[in-house]
Amino acid sequence: MSDRNPSTETAIPQRIEKREWVRTVGRCLRYVTIRSIVVFLTVLVGVYAAIWVTNLGGFADAQRKKDIEYGVRMALANAEDWYWTLPTDEREARFQVVFDAACDAADLGQPFFLRSFRYFRNALTFSLGKTVRMTGFGGTNVVREILWRGLPLTLLLFGAANILTFFGSLFIALRLSRRYGSFLDRAATLLVPAFAAPPWFHGIFLILIFASIAKVLPFGGIVGVPLPETTFGYALSLLKHMILPVSALVLGTMPYAIYANRSLFMIHSSDDYVELAMAKGLGSRRLHNRYILRPVLPPILTNFALIAIVSWQGVILTEYIFNWPGLGKVLIEAIRSYEVAVVIGAVTMFAYLLGASILLLDVLYVLVDPRVTLGTGGKR
Repeated sequence: MSDRNPSTETAIPQRIEKREWVRTVGRCLRYVTIRSIVVFLTVLVGVYAAIWVTNLGGFADAQRKKDIEYGVRMALANAEDWYWTLPTDEREARFQVVFDAACDAADLGQPFFLRSFRYFRNALTFSLGKTVRMTGFGGTNVVREILWRGLPLTLLLFGAANILTFFGSLFIALRLSRRYGSFLDRAATLLVPAFAAPPWFHGIFLILIFASIAKVLPFGGIVGVPLPETTFGYALSLLKHMILPVSALVLGTMPYAIYANRSLFMIHSSDDYVELAMAKGLGSRRLHNRYILRPVLPPILTNFALIAIVSWQGVILTEYIFNWPGLGKVLIEAIRSYEVAVVIGAVTMFAYLLGASILLLDVLYVLVDPRVTLGTGGKR
């Protein structure tokens, strides 16, 4: 008679499977933690470098001092009559005292090297005070509020455009790969270089065609005037104003994504396991979805990560052209107004968003590619 216990033989594989699952979760958490630290350190370096670049070699400080000088002179000029009875030398001495006090209050008394560390700390927490001349969406002049009010609008534009680019390029590239050599396939291949221009360039032509000539879509902004009275009307107006900027972003990124994905599909369609499945009589749709699309997802995500990085750059000018009050428009207006605090805050927020995008896509790459060994960076 055998001494084997069936319940014991069943429990051993379950323990092994549970232990392996715990190890996988641990490796995943370790991988995400390490990648988060690396991305965060990269963001720190980029933000501190941006602080130095924003100062423009001292030009920004000189511009701020000119503004302070103008304000002090205007204040003294509108002072009581006794000020003008003072001798010229005494008036200049009094001006210098007030001017130095105003510069100290504006944190311009110390060298920029020392101030850069304070700017760096404040930038990371968005404790950047108030603006001098610029007001943001809603009329606020608090830098943090200007940035946080522009963030949802930028994420809305960026998210909608990239979702359309990702799924639209997958669908179109898969259809083109099924019809390799057809007229549609050749036409799409030839048209890719024609759409290699940045999104803001496409935006100019979209405004010209659909807003200026056809007059079917608005030139820019986020809602119409007068403001809609209902929430549903506000949402419809917002969607209508999103059509042109989202289309500009999609036209600037989707052609490259279609061409890259189509090439990947064509390369993997000649693999041995695909030809074997084809010889067994597997249908075209099932063949492409199961035997080509799944193995190609990791490099597709890699291409999409690069497209997302480029798309962040395109959002800035696209928002400005369409008068979309997001972070991109805020950044350009701050540069034009020499609002250093707003520029630093906007660059910091863009750095956070870019780092979060890279981290998210990196984690998705690991999830769709089981060959990647979490925590070691190698492959099994």
